[in-house]
Amino acid sequence: MKRAVIAGLACCTIAAALGTPSPALAYLDPASGSMLLQLLLGGIAGIAVAARLFWRRFVGFLAPRKSDDADR
Repeated sequence: MKRAVIAGLACCTIAAALGTPSPALAYLDPASGSMLLQLLLGGIAGIAVAARLFWRRFVGFLAPRKSDDADR
């Protein structure tokens, strides 16, 4: 029982510490925006390439298979 109380208290303390806002003394230069845009577009391009590579496998999996007896 004591462990559960201590674990609950520790979780609440950590949540309170992480939930408290603090001032961000940071500077975002204009290149940061273009870098984030490149990251987003590169991710989209990577997903498109992966989808194209696996499209035939996916369609082949869903297509009905011909049985060997029909060829004879």
